[in-house]
Amino acid sequence: MDYMAPRWLPGGNLQTIWPALYARRFDGPAPVYRRERWTAPDGDFVDVDFVDAPASASKAPLLVLFHGLEGSSRSHYAEAFADFAASRGMAFAVPHFRGCSGEMNLAPRAYHSGDFEEIGWILARMRERHAQRGGGPVLAAGVSLGGNALMRWACEAGDTAAGVVSAVASVCAPLDLAAGGDAIGRGFNRLVYTRMFLATMKPKALAKLAQFPGLFDRDRLLAARDLYAFDDVFTAPLHGFRDADDYWARGSAKPHLNRIRVPALVVNARNDPFIPASSLPRPGEVGAHVTLWQPAHGGHVGFPMGLPPGHVRGMPERVGSWLQVHGGALADGPSAQPAGE
Repeated sequence: MDYMAPRWLPGGNLQTIWPALYARRFDGPAPVYRRERWTAPDGDFVDVDFVDAPASASKAPLLVLFHGLEGSSRSHYAEAFADFAASRGMAFAVPHFRGCSGEMNLAPRAYHSGDFEEIGWILARMRERHAQRGGGPVLAAGVSLGGNALMRWACEAGDTAAGVVSAVASVCAPLDLAAGGDAIGRGFNRLVYTRMFLATMKPKALAKLAQFPGLFDRDRLLAARDLYAFDDVFTAPLHGFRDADDYWARGSAKPHLNRIRVPALVVNARNDPFIPASSLPRPGEVGAHVTLWQPAHGGHVGFPMGLPPGHVRGMPERVGSWLQVHGGALADGPSAQPAGE
C-alpha cells in the first residue's frame, strides 16, 4: 500500500481539516442507513446504523466501523467506508458509542478510548446476528478513539477474537493515549481541535450531571481547558479509573499489540497532528499478526486524494481491501484491489 498527499493540500493540519469539511465522501447519493436500537447488558441502549448488503450477495461479509471521538455514522470517514462497502457487496454497520447517536444515553457512563468490553459485546452480537442471516465473515475497523478501543479489545480477546472477527484494522488511533493527549493539548491543536471537541463534550457532560446530580464536580468540568482536565473530572471516574493518568495508561492499546491473534492492520500517518510520530508502534513492538502502515502524509483521518475538492475514498478502499484479503472475505462485487490515485 502507498499513499501520497495531493500537492495542493500540504501539511498535517490541512490534510485533517479539509477532508472532513469539503472532500467528496462517496459517488452518487449519500448512504441511507437503517437504524436499530440495541439494549445493552446494563439496560442502556446503543444505536446501530446499518446499510444492508444486496439481496443477491451470497454469504456477504459484514464490515463494522467504530467511529472516533464525538463521531457518528455521518462522519466523513463513515460515509466513505459505507460507500466502499456498498461497492463490494458488503453489509455495513456503525455502532454509536453511547451519547453519539443524537440522543443522550440512560446510564451514568458515556464511552472512552479503552472501552473494550463494550466493543466485545457489540461484535459478539454482530457475529451472531450476521451468522443467523447466512452472512459471511465479520470484519471490523476503528477510527481514532474507536480504533484504539477495537485494538484494545483484540489484545484482550487474544485467541478468542478469531471466533468473532476475521480481521481488524485501526485508522489514526491514539494507541499511546498519553502521547496523543499531550499533543492535542498544545499550540494550534489546543486552539482548534481541543476547543472543537470540548464544545460538544462539555454540554453532554452537563446533561449527564442533570440526569445524575452529584456525579462529578461541575465547577471543575467548566474549568477544563484540555482533554486531560476533562478526562480527569469526567471520563476517568465515570468508567472506573482512578484519574486521567490511570485511564490513559490502562486504556492504551500500544503496550499490548503483541497479544493480538487475528490479522490486524494499524494505520497511522506520520504527520498526524494529534499523534506524535515518535509515539507510533515500531515493528519490534507488535506481534506477528499485526501489519503496520505508517505513510508520511495523511493527517488525522484525512488521506485526501485527487484534484480539488478532492475525495476521501482512497483510505477506506485500501483499508477495506486489506481486511477483505486478510479476512478471507472477498464478496460479490468489483475486484478487491486498492484503488489508485
